Amino acid sequence: MAVVIRLKRMGRRNHPTYRITVADSQKPTDGRTLENLGVYDPIHPRPEFREKIDVERARHWLSVGAKPSHTVQNILKRAGAFEGVAAKPKRARDGRSKETNKSKRRAALKAGREQAKAARRDARVAAKKAAAAAAGEASAE
Repeated sequence: MAVVIRLKRMGRRNHPTYRITVADSQKPTDGRTLENLGVYDPIHPRPEFREKIDVERARHWLSVGAKPSHTVQNILKRAGAFEGVAAKPKRARDGRSKETNKSKRRAALKAGREQAKAARRDARVAAKKAAAAAAGEASAE
């Protein structure tokens, strides 16, 4: 069972308030929840009442693998719920800097195309100069 921490819309029309809930990812957003972690009121006039969160329970759910939604993740960061939770280690991305046989072959093909393009350009410029010289000689006579 994949567990997510997400917002559940409550409140009245044009005045949304949200419950921060823990639920099974297969359940609908307004469906059954495992636990309520707090309340988020984005339009409350006083900023100190916009977010009420049980940080300890949020840390517990994060430690057992619950995935927060983007908005909930931002709310939990502001509340300090990620302090003390081990961050996922970044994986080594050293494969991107290696030169492989395929990259060598592509570079060689690209260099060949550039040389052929330069040769065509030189031939075109030489032909234009020859035509201009011939036209200049013909008009001088």
